[in-house]
Amino acid sequence: MDQESGSHDQTKMPEICQPAEDIWSAASATRRSVTRMARCLRRLRSPHGVSGSKLSLLGRLFRAARPMTATDLARSERLQPQSLTRLIADLEEGGFIYRRQDETDRRQLLIEIAPKGRELLIQDAQQQDTWLAHVMTTRLTRAEREMLRIACELLDQLADEEPDRAGDVTTHSSRS
Repeated sequence: MDQESGSHDQTKMPEICQPAEDIWSAASATRRSVTRMARCLRRLRSPHGVSGSKLSLLGRLFRAARPMTATDLARSERLQPQSLTRLIADLEEGGFIYRRQDETDRRQLLIEIAPKGRELLIQDAQQQDTWLAHVMTTRLTRAEREMLRIACELLDQLADEEPDRAGDVTTHSSRS
């Protein structure tokens, strides 16, 4: 309850749980930097015309290193199975994936990455890695590159914490 007005304010976290201003600043800076870096890396993609959503599906199949069902793919990509149908059809039509019937459960179709899809991902990754390695070498000191490596490990730890879409975490006002 807000002591001045006597009303409940659901956008505020209890004072005891509210992060210090420097945490909000660091969170905002991290979000902006990660977004900016993602834009830079997107610009380095080959002009293949494969959308980000389709690349994400190919990447998921590549990392899985095994065929997956549409249901598994939808769950891992946080998509509705119906939303996946067009993406899968386009990827198959382009020769980036294969679909085949599951031998143990004939009702299921298994989706796996095709060599063309694998090559596309590898080519994009190599272009991005080449650019990153160049700018890291020319712009950063050895100590800064080590700090960046550690920061990447920390970002991976944060990314392992799945955000709750149901809204259990109270949001803070935007500081963009």
